[in-house]
Amino acid sequence: MADSLLFNPRTYDPAHFDAETRRLLRATVDWFEARGKRKLIEDYRSRAWLADFLEFAAKEGLFAKFLTPASAADGQPDKRWDTARIAALNEIFGFYGLDYWYAWQVTILGLGPVWQSDNAAARDRAAALLDQGEVFAFGLSEKAHGADIYSTDMLLEPDGEGGFRASGAKYYIGNGNAAGLVSVFGRRTDVEGPDGYVFFAADSRHPAYHLVKNVVDSSKYVSEFRLDDYPVGPDDVLHTGRAAFDAALNTVNVGKFNLCTGAIGICEHAMYEAVTHAQNRILYGRPVTAFPHVRRELTDAYVRLVGMKLFSDRAVDYFRSAGPDDRRYLLFNPMTKMKVTTEGEKVIDLMWDVIAAKGFEKDTYFAQAATEIRGLPKLEGTVHVNLALILKFMGNHLLNPAEYAPVPTRLDATDDAFLFRQGPARGLGAIRFHDWRTAYDRYAELPNVARFREQADALCEFVTTAAPDEEQSRDLDLLLAVGQLFALVVHGQLILEQADLTGLESDVLDELFAVLVRDFSAHAVELHGKDSATEDQQRWALGAVRRPVTDEARSARVWQRVEALAGAYEMAP
Repeated sequence: MADSLLFNPRTYDPAHFDAETRRLLRATVDWFEARGKRKLIEDYRSRAWLADFLEFAAKEGLFAKFLTPASAADGQPDKRWDTARIAALNEIFGFYGLDYWYAWQVTILGLGPVWQSDNAAARDRAAALLDQGEVFAFGLSEKAHGADIYSTDMLLEPDGEGGFRASGAKYYIGNGNAAGLVSVFGRRTDVEGPDGYVFFAADSRHPAYHLVKNVVDSSKYVSEFRLDDYPVGPDDVLHTGRAAFDAALNTVNVGKFNLCTGAIGICEHAMYEAVTHAQNRILYGRPVTAFPHVRRELTDAYVRLVGMKLFSDRAVDYFRSAGPDDRRYLLFNPMTKMKVTTEGEKVIDLMWDVIAAKGFEKDTYFAQAATEIRGLPKLEGTVHVNLALILKFMGNHLLNPAEYAPVPTRLDATDDAFLFRQGPARGLGAIRFHDWRTAYDRYAELPNVARFREQADALCEFVTTAAPDEEQSRDLDLLLAVGQLFALVVHGQLILEQADLTGLESDVLDELFAVLVRDFSAHAVELHGKDSATEDQQRWALGAVRRPVTDEARSARVWQRVEALAGAYEMAP
């Protein structure tokens, strides 16, 4: 039986999109299914470059239609930057393999500085390259500094003719082996401070561009490259000064959002394999799924995955509705990068505990899923980077709500133009949010939503009566534990908003919140054990621990949904 909450290639029909988007999404699914599982796994294990995939994408105009904003589309209606359909394609790529998702993802990052630029020549060049089926790269990170853009060693020396000569190396740069355009971040040698930053366009085929190596053992070409006296003309300069710095951060806001839906696709494919195997595996005369602990683990995995999808789908609406006076997406973005992707790790771990040795077998998708899911929370710095960012919003979000018009579901075929004119990347602490309690109030009758609401209210009490003092505010270890608690409240809020918009079954929602109650309690206990936690904070932490409301009948009904996944999908051989 097909589950309406999960992606299933056998039944996939994205009828909520326009005709050309539906055709392209379905064509992508059909291309992967026609290749089959054996070829998919063989290419993954042999680290083959994705030439046949990129050939298909070029033939269909897939990247060109999905990644060219209307402002560069020359009036072609099927070309637009539409976050809803980009998210749908992310999920498909994740479902079939993170290598495919990665080539697409870093193309998005490479395009970010270009589409934010006023350089018409560079924009025209990017649009033409997309039409030719080229991929792009984002030259930000460096071996010595990571993504610390304050410390870049990519140096641009004025050439005396209005241009520059660029020299330096970049590291962890996806598609650096094949990109028709690489957006490179550097700094001028003749200007000190932030006024010296430059974003410029380079070509990986230029003689002064030297590809050093692929730094990972994978089909994903995560390159190290070096520029030696690379000529940068006026038509190559995308941004200068503070605008270059802002373009880097704003590109991350646009591009790294895609981690969440990539993780969702990985988990969905792995879940079909895991449940099918567990249902067919006989142990002590019974199917593995007859054991209570197995049912609990697979049910927890299922509802966590549903939560990932609900949160991510709702976050899309806030991205698409953003503007200068509504920057709420800047909280939901690190949430998708950190919370949704770490939930993906938990989903895989729960299933792996059930299928055990099967998860290592070379002819399964699960084996690569178990490896690749680990990378997603780490592709944007690390979890603690995003938690520290999330904490900037905690006070206003919990305690200082503002009035906003309701944000509807955003599946309309329009261009998300604001994402490329986000403006200065600062002022996060001043961003206001709508009242998070409203979403919880709508489901106050569900026992575990009500129980979790008690914990969320307790967190507000913590912020007002036991918040970290000045000295503790320098203890990142303690702050991260607080950040995990706040992230759960935001996670639950958008899940509830999306559940309300989609009419999600109350059984699934209450079972999911039983898991979130346990998670909150676990993080509260972690906070209690921190070295610098005060006595007041320790008392608060233990006082915030709650037991979920159990209901055997509800859990049994949700289990029936999970059990029905057995045999619901298997990739063509």
